[in-house]
Amino acid sequence: MSKMDGLRAMREARYEQANARPKQPRATETPSEGLCGHRAIGGRTCTREKGHEAKSHRYS
Repeated sequence: MSKMDGLRAMREARYEQANARPKQPRATETPSEGLCGHRAIGGRTCTREKGHEAKSHRYS
């Protein structure tokens, strides 16, 4: 068996194993009702109150 055949077999086995597992629902983070919830490019959310007057967002 060549190196590429071995890599292909390992990749196919990993793919089959991933498909055999039952999918678990992901917990999604939802912003609180009273928070702005604006998302930054880095994935952080604004922690100021909803509808804040400040022009900038405060991320945590």
